[in-house]
Amino acid sequence: MKHRLIEGRLAYTSRKPGIEGQSRGFETFMFTRHADGKVTLRAHCEIDEPEPTVMRDIIYSIDEHGQPMDLHVRLTVGDAFMGSGWLRFDGETIECESYGPSIGRLSQQVKAQLPVDGFGTHPIVADGYLLSTKQWEVGQKQTFNVYLPSPDHRGATPPQIAHVRIDGLFVGREEVTVEAGTFAARHFQFIDDGTSGLAGEHPPYDLWITDDEDGIFLKGGVGGYMMTWYELVELKR
Repeated sequence: MKHRLIEGRLAYTSRKPGIEGQSRGFETFMFTRHADGKVTLRAHCEIDEPEPTVMRDIIYSIDEHGQPMDLHVRLTVGDAFMGSGWLRFDGETIECESYGPSIGRLSQQVKAQLPVDGFGTHPIVADGYLLSTKQWEVGQKQTFNVYLPSPDHRGATPPQIAHVRIDGLFVGREEVTVEAGTFAARHFQFIDDGTSGLAGEHPPYDLWITDDEDGIFLKGGVGGYMMTWYELVELKR
């Protein structure tokens, strides 16, 4: 085997008054970095707070040029099946095949606005990875052109093609210590004033990722009505 594996676990906690520091879920992930440059991310996410709960499983593959290839997603909301779907990008067209009790059987094809920066998949670790796919200068802001299976902030809707353009800002480099260890890190912000294509303005989102090609999410939090915190608690490379 010539591929390389990166495995880890994120803890989800709350920063809301009254439940500050309490667990609100977790995420496990595995990156497979293949010898030919392709990457596959597998992630399992469970959000326990706020209700309704969300459980998500994804498999997302990227080619050696950083272009999205395909995405499989299965979603449970309120511990009931919400939907499952498959997205594919052929360099020009995004297609989606999905099913959910509220939408039935769905087939979509959309001419992509190029260039495409990736699929938005909703796991927290994928947010960090997306930021690592661009070259950055401190203080630089860049726009990500992505396609998602859900425009909902928690991704809690049946899989359908959604187009989002969201800004990322590189704040700077620093050393970060989390439960999984101490790392050289890059600090970023996602910025959304409500015009990105997501379902409403997204609260401020700060996150730190490893300062290397792997771009592993280390810690981060979302303000506003969410008041959430995420931290890497286990890592194996």
